Amino acid sequence: MEEQNIGEIVELLKNSKRVAALTGAGISAESGIPTFRGKGGLWEGYPVDKVASVEGFEEDPELVWKFYDERRVNMKDKKPNRAHEVLAEMEKYFDMWVITQNIDSLHTMAGSKNVIELHGNIWRFKCTVCSYNEMNYETPLHEIPPRCPKCGSLLRPDVVWFGETVNEVEKAFEIAKNSDVFFVIGTSAQVHPAASLPFIAKDYGAKVIEINIESTPVSVIADYILRGKATEVLDSLFLRLQEALQ
Repeated sequence: MEEQNIGEIVELLKNSKRVAALTGAGISAESGIPTFRGKGGLWEGYPVDKVASVEGFEEDPELVWKFYDERRVNMKDKKPNRAHEVLAEMEKYFDMWVITQNIDSLHTMAGSKNVIELHGNIWRFKCTVCSYNEMNYETPLHEIPPRCPKCGSLLRPDVVWFGETVNEVEKAFEIAKNSDVFFVIGTSAQVHPAASLPFIAKDYGAKVIEINIESTPVSVIADYILRGKATEVLDSLFLRLQEALQ
Protein backbone atom coordinates (compact mmCIF):
# COMPACT_ATOMS: atom_id res chain seq x y z
CA MET A 1 0.00 0.00 0.00
CA GLU A 2 1.27 3.40 -0.93
CA GLU A 3 0.61 6.10 1.67
CA GLN A 4 -0.14 8.60 -1.08
CA ASN A 5 -2.82 6.34 -2.53
CA ILE A 6 -4.48 5.86 0.86
CA GLY A 7 -4.60 9.61 1.38
CA GLU A 8 -6.10 10.21 -2.06
CA ILE A 9 -8.69 7.49 -1.55
CA VAL A 10 -9.70 8.95 1.81
CA GLU A 11 -10.19 12.36 0.19
CA LEU A 12 -12.18 10.73 -2.58
CA LEU A 13 -14.44 8.94 -0.11
CA LYS A 14 -14.99 12.10 1.94
CA ASN A 15 -16.67 13.62 -1.11
CA SER A 16 -18.68 10.54 -2.08
CA LYS A 17 -22.28 9.56 -1.40
CA ARG A 18 -22.84 6.13 -2.92
CA VAL A 19 -20.09 3.56 -2.46
CA ALA A 20 -20.28 -0.03 -3.67
CA ALA A 21 -18.07 -3.07 -3.34
CA LEU A 22 -17.94 -6.19 -5.48
CA THR A 23 -16.53 -9.03 -3.40
CA GLY A 24 -15.37 -12.51 -4.29
CA ALA A 25 -13.90 -15.59 -2.71
CA GLY A 26 -10.72 -13.78 -1.65
CA ILE A 27 -12.48 -11.74 1.02
CA SER A 28 -13.74 -14.90 2.72
CA ALA A 29 -10.45 -16.78 2.35
CA GLU A 30 -9.17 -15.04 5.47
CA SER A 31 -12.13 -16.51 7.33
CA GLY A 32 -10.98 -19.99 6.30
CA ILE A 33 -13.31 -20.63 3.38
CA PRO A 34 -11.60 -22.21 0.31
CA THR A 35 -11.29 -20.00 -2.77
CA PHE A 36 -10.98 -22.32 -5.73
CA ARG A 37 -11.77 -25.65 -7.32
CA GLY A 38 -9.30 -28.48 -7.40
CA LYS A 39 -7.67 -29.97 -10.46
CA GLY A 40 -9.39 -32.19 -13.01
CA GLY A 41 -12.81 -30.54 -12.89
CA LEU A 42 -13.29 -31.44 -9.25
CA TRP A 43 -14.77 -29.18 -6.61
CA GLU A 44 -13.65 -30.29 -3.16
CA GLY A 45 -13.45 -33.83 -4.52
CA TYR A 46 -16.76 -33.73 -6.44
CA PRO A 47 -17.27 -33.42 -10.22
CA VAL A 48 -18.39 -29.83 -10.80
CA ASP A 49 -20.96 -30.67 -13.47
CA LYS A 50 -22.66 -33.12 -11.11
CA VAL A 51 -23.01 -30.84 -8.09
CA ALA A 52 -23.48 -27.40 -9.62
CA SER A 53 -26.12 -27.89 -12.31
CA VAL A 54 -29.84 -28.54 -12.54
CA GLU A 55 -29.10 -31.63 -14.63
CA GLY A 56 -26.79 -33.00 -11.96
CA PHE A 57 -29.40 -32.37 -9.29
CA GLU A 58 -32.14 -34.09 -11.27
CA GLU A 59 -29.85 -37.05 -11.88
CA ASP A 60 -28.63 -37.48 -8.30
CA PRO A 61 -30.09 -35.09 -5.70
CA GLU A 62 -28.53 -37.14 -2.90
CA LEU A 63 -25.02 -36.59 -4.27
CA VAL A 64 -25.64 -32.84 -4.66
CA TRP A 65 -27.00 -32.53 -1.14
CA LYS A 66 -24.14 -34.55 0.28
CA PHE A 67 -21.73 -32.07 -1.32
CA TYR A 68 -23.57 -29.01 0.01
CA ASP A 69 -24.02 -30.58 3.41
CA GLU A 70 -20.26 -31.04 3.66
CA ARG A 71 -19.68 -27.44 2.60
CA ARG A 72 -22.17 -26.21 5.19
CA VAL A 73 -20.51 -28.27 7.92
CA ASN A 74 -17.12 -26.82 6.94
CA MET A 75 -18.54 -23.27 6.96
CA LYS A 76 -20.51 -23.60 10.19
CA ASP A 77 -17.87 -22.15 12.49
CA LYS A 78 -16.49 -19.57 10.06
CA LYS A 79 -16.89 -15.98 11.16
CA PRO A 80 -16.77 -12.63 9.35
CA ASN A 81 -13.31 -11.09 9.29
CA ARG A 82 -12.20 -7.47 9.57
CA ALA A 83 -12.80 -6.87 5.85
CA HIS A 84 -16.45 -7.89 6.18
CA GLU A 85 -16.77 -5.74 9.30
CA VAL A 86 -15.32 -2.62 7.65
CA LEU A 87 -17.74 -2.84 4.73
CA ALA A 88 -20.61 -3.15 7.20
CA GLU A 89 -19.38 -0.16 9.23
CA MET A 90 -19.14 1.95 6.08
CA GLU A 91 -22.95 1.96 5.95
CA LYS A 92 -22.78 4.55 8.76
CA TYR A 93 -21.13 7.04 6.42
CA PHE A 94 -22.32 6.24 2.88
CA ASP A 95 -25.13 4.84 0.81
CA MET A 96 -23.10 1.63 0.91
CA TRP A 97 -23.82 -1.52 -1.09
CA VAL A 98 -22.10 -4.88 -1.17
CA ILE A 99 -22.50 -6.98 -4.29
CA THR A 100 -21.04 -10.38 -3.56
CA GLN A 101 -20.30 -13.53 -5.52
CA ASN A 102 -20.01 -15.44 -2.25
CA ILE A 103 -22.73 -17.70 -0.87
CA ASP A 104 -21.45 -17.85 2.73
CA SER A 105 -23.63 -15.08 4.24
CA LEU A 106 -20.60 -13.55 6.00
CA HIS A 107 -21.43 -10.01 4.86
CA THR A 108 -24.87 -10.23 6.45
CA MET A 109 -23.39 -11.81 9.58
CA ALA A 110 -20.98 -8.88 9.81
CA GLY A 111 -23.90 -6.45 9.84
CA SER A 112 -24.18 -5.29 6.22
CA LYS A 113 -27.81 -4.57 5.36
CA ASN A 114 -27.49 -3.60 1.69
CA VAL A 115 -26.24 -6.89 0.26
CA ILE A 116 -26.87 -8.40 -3.15
CA GLU A 117 -25.99 -12.09 -3.21
CA LEU A 118 -25.51 -12.66 -6.94
CA HIS A 119 -24.93 -16.40 -6.56
CA GLY A 120 -27.39 -17.09 -3.76
CA ASN A 121 -26.94 -18.31 -0.21
CA ILE A 122 -25.87 -21.78 0.93
CA TRP A 123 -27.92 -21.40 4.13
CA ARG A 124 -31.18 -20.86 2.27
CA PHE A 125 -33.28 -23.71 0.83
CA LYS A 126 -36.00 -23.44 -1.79
CA CYS A 127 -38.59 -25.88 -3.04
CA THR A 128 -38.24 -27.25 -6.56
CA VAL A 129 -42.03 -27.14 -7.05
CA CYS A 130 -43.78 -24.58 -4.83
CA SER A 131 -42.77 -21.11 -3.57
CA TYR A 132 -41.49 -22.32 -0.20
CA ASN A 133 -38.06 -21.11 0.91
CA GLU A 134 -36.34 -20.95 4.28
CA MET A 135 -33.09 -20.18 6.02
CA ASN A 136 -31.76 -23.43 7.45
CA TYR A 137 -28.65 -23.64 9.64
CA GLU A 138 -28.92 -27.32 10.57
CA THR A 139 -25.53 -28.98 10.13
CA PRO A 140 -25.20 -31.77 9.37
CA LEU A 141 -28.62 -32.32 7.83
CA HIS A 142 -30.71 -35.10 9.34
CA GLU A 143 -32.43 -35.81 6.02
CA ILE A 144 -30.65 -36.03 2.67
CA PRO A 145 -32.14 -34.95 0.36
CA PRO A 146 -34.42 -32.69 2.43
CA ARG A 147 -38.09 -32.38 1.55
CA CYS A 148 -40.39 -29.37 1.45
CA PRO A 149 -42.53 -29.17 4.60
CA LYS A 150 -45.26 -27.48 2.56
CA CYS A 151 -45.70 -29.81 -0.42
CA GLY A 152 -43.29 -32.70 0.13
CA SER A 153 -41.22 -32.06 -2.99
CA LEU A 154 -37.43 -31.94 -3.07
CA LEU A 155 -35.73 -28.88 -1.63
CA ARG A 156 -32.57 -27.55 -3.28
CA PRO A 157 -29.88 -25.15 -2.12
CA ASP A 158 -30.83 -21.60 -3.08
CA VAL A 159 -27.59 -21.06 -4.96
CA VAL A 160 -27.04 -20.24 -8.62
CA TRP A 161 -25.86 -23.20 -10.67
CA PHE A 162 -24.23 -23.21 -14.10
CA GLY A 163 -26.70 -22.07 -16.75
CA GLU A 164 -28.94 -20.23 -14.28
CA THR A 165 -29.48 -16.46 -14.10
CA VAL A 166 -27.74 -14.70 -11.22
CA ASN A 167 -29.82 -12.92 -8.59
CA GLU A 168 -30.74 -9.23 -8.74
CA VAL A 169 -28.42 -8.59 -11.66
CA GLU A 170 -30.37 -5.54 -12.86
CA LYS A 171 -30.15 -3.97 -9.42
CA ALA A 172 -26.40 -4.67 -9.35
CA PHE A 173 -26.04 -2.91 -12.70
CA GLU A 174 -28.04 0.07 -11.40
CA ILE A 175 -25.82 0.35 -8.34
CA ALA A 176 -22.67 0.18 -10.46
CA LYS A 177 -23.96 2.92 -12.75
CA ASN A 178 -24.78 5.24 -9.85
CA SER A 179 -21.75 4.76 -7.63
CA ASP A 180 -19.19 7.43 -6.87
CA VAL A 181 -16.63 4.84 -5.74
CA PHE A 182 -16.60 1.17 -6.70
CA PHE A 183 -14.38 -1.24 -4.79
CA VAL A 184 -13.37 -4.60 -6.26
CA ILE A 185 -12.22 -6.88 -3.45
CA GLY A 186 -10.89 -10.42 -3.54
CA THR A 187 -12.32 -11.46 -6.88
CA SER A 188 -10.54 -12.75 -9.96
CA ALA A 189 -13.07 -10.75 -12.03
CA GLN A 190 -13.42 -13.52 -14.57
CA VAL A 191 -16.97 -14.74 -13.91
CA HIS A 192 -19.71 -12.80 -15.68
CA PRO A 193 -21.92 -10.88 -15.28
CA ALA A 194 -20.20 -9.87 -12.00
CA ALA A 195 -16.91 -9.24 -13.79
CA SER A 196 -18.51 -6.56 -15.97
CA LEU A 197 -19.69 -4.45 -13.00
CA PRO A 198 -16.40 -2.55 -12.39
CA PHE A 199 -16.23 -1.68 -16.08
CA ILE A 200 -19.81 -0.41 -16.05
CA ALA A 201 -19.07 1.64 -12.93
CA LYS A 202 -15.99 3.11 -14.61
CA ASP A 203 -17.94 3.97 -17.77
CA TYR A 204 -20.50 5.85 -15.69
CA GLY A 205 -17.90 7.93 -13.87
CA ALA A 206 -17.08 5.98 -10.71
CA LYS A 207 -13.56 5.75 -9.35
CA VAL A 208 -12.59 2.07 -9.28
CA ILE A 209 -10.42 0.78 -6.42
CA GLU A 210 -9.05 -2.74 -6.59
CA ILE A 211 -7.99 -4.57 -3.43
CA ASN A 212 -6.39 -7.90 -4.23
CA ILE A 213 -3.20 -9.85 -3.71
CA GLU A 214 -2.66 -10.23 -7.46
CA SER A 215 -3.51 -8.63 -10.78
CA THR A 216 -6.89 -9.19 -12.43
CA PRO A 217 -8.59 -7.89 -15.59
CA VAL A 218 -9.84 -4.98 -13.45
CA SER A 219 -6.27 -3.84 -12.76
CA VAL A 220 -6.11 -2.32 -16.24
CA ILE A 221 -8.94 0.13 -15.57
CA ALA A 222 -8.61 0.64 -11.81
CA ASP A 223 -7.94 4.20 -10.63
CA TYR A 224 -6.26 2.85 -7.50
CA ILE A 225 -4.76 -0.57 -6.79
CA LEU A 226 -4.03 -1.66 -3.24
CA ARG A 227 -2.12 -4.95 -3.12
CA GLY A 228 -2.48 -6.97 0.05
CA LYS A 229 -4.90 -8.89 2.22
CA ALA A 230 -8.38 -7.41 2.30
CA THR A 231 -8.45 -7.43 6.12
CA GLU A 232 -5.26 -5.39 6.43
CA VAL A 233 -5.94 -3.00 3.56
CA LEU A 234 -9.52 -2.20 4.53
CA ASP A 235 -8.71 -1.86 8.22
CA SER A 236 -5.91 0.62 7.47
CA LEU A 237 -8.05 2.56 5.01
CA PHE A 238 -11.02 2.71 7.38
CA LEU A 239 -8.91 3.99 10.27
CA ARG A 240 -7.67 6.84 8.12
CA LEU A 241 -11.20 7.53 6.90
CA GLN A 242 -12.61 7.71 10.42
CA GLU A 243 -9.88 10.16 11.43
CA ALA A 244 -10.64 12.33 8.43
CA LEU A 245 -14.39 12.34 9.09
CA GLN A 246 -14.12 13.30 12.76
